[in-house]
Amino acid sequence: MSDYNPPLQSIRFALDSLAGLPEIAALPGFEEVTSDLVDSILAEAGKIAAEVLAPLNRAGDLKGAELTDVGARTTPGWPEAWATLIEGGWNGLAFSTEFGGMNLPQVLNLAVQEMWHSANMAFALCPMLTQGAANAIALYGSEDQKARYLPRLVSGEWTGTMNLTEAQAGSDLAAVRARALPDGEHFRISGQKIFITYGDHDLTGNIIHLVLARLPDAPPGVKGLSLFIVPKMLPDGTANQVTCVSLEHKLGIHGSPTAVLSFGEAGGAIGELIGERNRGLEYMFAMMNHARLNVGLQGLAIAERAYQQARSYARERKQGRPVGWTGSDVGITAHPDVRRMLMEMKSRIEAMRGLLYEVAAAHDVAHAHPDPQTRAKAQRKVDLLTPVAKGWCTERGIEIASLGIQIHGGMGYIEETGAAQHWRDSRITTIYEGTTGIQANDLVGRKIIRDGAAAVRELIAGIAVDGRALAGGLLEAEGAALAEAAEAAAQAVRTLVECGTTDQRLPYAAAVPFLHLMGNLMGGHALVRGAVAAQAGIANGDDNPWWTMRRGLARFYVTHVLPQTAAQLVAVRDGAAAVFAFDEALM
Repeated sequence: MSDYNPPLQSIRFALDSLAGLPEIAALPGFEEVTSDLVDSILAEAGKIAAEVLAPLNRAGDLKGAELTDVGARTTPGWPEAWATLIEGGWNGLAFSTEFGGMNLPQVLNLAVQEMWHSANMAFALCPMLTQGAANAIALYGSEDQKARYLPRLVSGEWTGTMNLTEAQAGSDLAAVRARALPDGEHFRISGQKIFITYGDHDLTGNIIHLVLARLPDAPPGVKGLSLFIVPKMLPDGTANQVTCVSLEHKLGIHGSPTAVLSFGEAGGAIGELIGERNRGLEYMFAMMNHARLNVGLQGLAIAERAYQQARSYARERKQGRPVGWTGSDVGITAHPDVRRMLMEMKSRIEAMRGLLYEVAAAHDVAHAHPDPQTRAKAQRKVDLLTPVAKGWCTERGIEIASLGIQIHGGMGYIEETGAAQHWRDSRITTIYEGTTGIQANDLVGRKIIRDGAAAVRELIAGIAVDGRALAGGLLEAEGAALAEAAEAAAQAVRTLVECGTTDQRLPYAAAVPFLHLMGNLMGGHALVRGAVAAQAGIANGDDNPWWTMRRGLARFYVTHVLPQTAAQLVAVRDGAAAVFAFDEALM
C-alpha cells in the first residue's frame, strides 16, 4: 500500500474558493480563525494523518479488533494513536471553549476529518462518532448532563456511540424493542443492539452509549422512542450492565470494532433520559445527520486514498507502448484509457470535496450568522443537501475505489498491493447511517414533496444563473453545460411533484436516480466555480500550472460526467412506472 499524502492545496482551495471560509471566519465567534491558524491546523492534522494514522491502516486490516476475556482490543498502535489526538485536543476542534473545545468552524473540522479518514478510515470512525454523541448532548442534554459528559467527550478522554439498530428492526426503528424502566432518578435499560461501531474497545476508560429505548407507557412506533445516556462505567468506578457479546466479522474496516451489545443482563443497565420522553428519534437525528455528512466524507476520503495509490502505481508501471508515444519507456499513465480513468477519479473527487465542504459551510452559517433569515436559508440548504452528500459521495467513493483496482489490473485483485482494501473499506458507506435508498427517500419525501419543492427549486435556479453568467467568456462551454444540467434537474423536480398525485409510489421509484442527478449537478457546480476561481488566478498573472489543472478538471467533468443528468432525467420522468412493469411474483 502506498503512502498517504495529504492534498493540502486542494483542501485549502476548496475551503477558501468553494466553501467561503474567509467569510465564515468573519462571523461572530470565529474571530480567531486567521489564515495562519488554518494553515497550521491543516499542516499538523495532515502530519498526524500521514505519519501516525496511515501507517496503521494496513495493520488494522490484517489484524483487526478482537474480543478477549476482558473486552474488545484494538489493533496494536491504536491506543497510542488515540493518545496523540487527545494530547493535541483534536477531538474538540468544533466544540465550545466552555467544554474544552476550540470553537472552530465545522467546515475546518470536516477538512481535518477528511485527512484522517483517508489515512485510516477504520480508526477515524471513533472520533467521528464521539463528536456526534457530544453534539447530541450539547443540543438536548440538561445543564448537569453537559457539565458531566461534554468535557470528557470533547477532550477524547471518553468516547461515544449511537445505539439504534436491533436484529429484528434493521432500518425500521418503529420495531425497536429495547426497554427502559423508571428506577428512582435513573432508568433500567434492557435489550440488545447490533452493529455498534466502537461499542467496546481499549482506547479509553469509559464509553458513553446513546441508546434508543421504550418506556412502559410509550406509544407504538417511532413516536414512542426515548433517548438515554448509558455509560460503560458508572461514576463510582464500577461497570454498568453493558456487555459486548461479540464483534462482527466484516468485509472491510477490520480495525474498527463493530459490537453486539447486550444491556441489562442482570436487572438493567443504569441510564439517564436525555430531554423529554418519547422524543428520542428526534434527538438522535442530531447525531445521525452529523454522521451522515461524515459518512459522505468517508466516500471522498477513501476515493482520495484509492486515487493516490492508483496514480502512483500507474506512474511506475510500464507496460506496452502507448498509442502515439514516441519517447522512452513511460508509465501506463500515458495510455489514453488509463489517463481517462485517472481523470474520472480526480474530477469526481474534487466535485465531492466541493459539495461536502459547501454543506459544512452552510452548517456554520446556519449556526453563527447574526441574521435569522440568513441562518434559516442556510439550514434549508443543509437539510436539502445532507442526503445528497451522503448518498452520492458514498456511491462515487465505491466506484472510484473500484477504478483504482482496475488501474492496477491483476495486481489490484491481489491483497498485498492494498488496492482491494480501499474497495472493501468503502463498501459499507452506502449502507450504514441509512442506505442510498433511504437517503433518496428522505430527499424526495421530506425535502421536496413535503416542502413543496421550494428549497430545491431555489437552489437549482441559482445554479442555472451561475451557468448562464459565463456566456461569452472563456468558460462559456462549461457554463452552458451547467445550465443545461440545472434545467434537467428542474424538470425532474416537476415530475416528482406531479407524478405522486397519480401514484404515490412513483416519486420513490425515481428517488435514487434523482439523488444521483442532484449529486452530479452539485459536483459540476463546484468544479465550474473552481474553474472560475482558477481563471481569475490566471488573469491576475499567476502562471502556476495548478490553475490550468483546475480548468481541465472542469472541462473533463462537464463532458464526461455532467451529461449523465440527461439520462437520469429520463429515469425520473419516464422510468419510474417501469419499476412496476410486472408483478413482483415474476421477479
